[in-house]
This record gives sequence, C-alpha cells and structure tokens, in this order.
Amino acid sequence: MIPVKVLAVRYLANASPALCDALGAPRGYPSLGLLTTDCDDATYIALDEATKAAEVTVAYSRSFYAGASNASMPNTGEVIGILAGQTPGAVRSGMEAALAALERLGFEEVNKVAYLAHTVSSAGDFLAKEAGVPVGSALAYLIAPPLEGMYAMDAALKAADVKLCKLYAPPSETNFGGGLLSGTQSACDAACGAFAAAVAETAARPVER
Repeated sequence: MIPVKVLAVRYLANASPALCDALGAPRGYPSLGLLTTDCDDATYIALDEATKAAEVTVAYSRSFYAGASNASMPNTGEVIGILAGQTPGAVRSGMEAALAALERLGFEEVNKVAYLAHTVSSAGDFLAKEAGVPVGSALAYLIAPPLEGMYAMDAALKAADVKLCKLYAPPSETNFGGGLLSGTQSACDAACGAFAAAVAETAARPVER
C-alpha cells in the first residue's frame, strides 16, 4: 500500500464569520480544522470518518490540479479538507479520527499503476451526500487512472448487485477516474475485488490486440 502523507494540520477555534460563510460551514459552526495531504481520495474517506466520530461536518473539500507530484508548495499536496464544528473540541475529535483513518488508508499499486478499491462499510454524512444514499449505507469507493478506471468500473458493476451512484469521469483534477457504488457490504466487497482485478489486467497488458 502507498501510505498517505499528512502535510499540514491547523485549527481555528473561532473563525471569521465571513470565512465560515464563504467556505460553506453551517451557521453556529465557528470552529474549523484544516488538513492537507498528498492523496485526495483517501482523505475524502477519512473526512467521512470524522463525521461519524464527532459532531462535525465537512465544510469544504477540494482536490488540486495535477496531483501531489506537481504540488506548488511543500505542504500543498493533492487536497484540502476543512471540518467545521460547534466547538474546538468537536473539531479536534473529528480531525483525530480522520488522521487515524489516514494511517490505514492508501492506494494499492500494480505494475506502477496506482488504484483505490475500498469498501466503506457505513457511510457518514459526507460520503452519503456525495453518493446520494442514506447515512449508514455501504459504498464501494473506486478510483484508478483514466482508462483503467473506466474499464474497471464496468467490471465492478457487472460483478455484484450494486448501483452506480456517482461517476468520476476523467479527467478529474488529478487525472483519475472511478466512482461510488452502493449495495450490501458483501456486494461492495465483490465490486472492489472485480475493480482491482480489472486494473491489474489492464496494467499487465495495456494494449489489447
């Protein structure tokens, strides 16, 4: 597994109301926690974990163009995530959960092709909104380079009784593609396995004759 590098973490106990409004934080959520890492998709999963561990919401999250290998500054990385809460303690608890999740998350690599095929057993508020499913639903979070991602998404959809909730059609900001699938946890596991196998097949033999 390719580990995620946490690059910067900062807290604002009582952020400017104008900043909170501009970032999309709910009214009454003046405390913010800011995070940058070198892996956007793993960070989105980790931010979702934060919403399950504490009374926080993801106020803002955005991938940066070109990816971490082309980051503009040492602590920029590939993504920024901002948690918002009613109290500094809630935000710190949420951030600690996110950081703990990042220690377990990361991309796999086969023949120098990196991909993510991860089952979220119970989606929190953040990923549930992204996928348009109820909180607590199981999701398959699938990401790979553009061609591999689309080819493997087809395999994942055919492998189990899952629904395509969100397609990340290439090019994304980081030039990857994939999507979110919903179903039972076992169905999501099967979809993840099929996705990984299809990525490996394409990585081993990119040009089909």
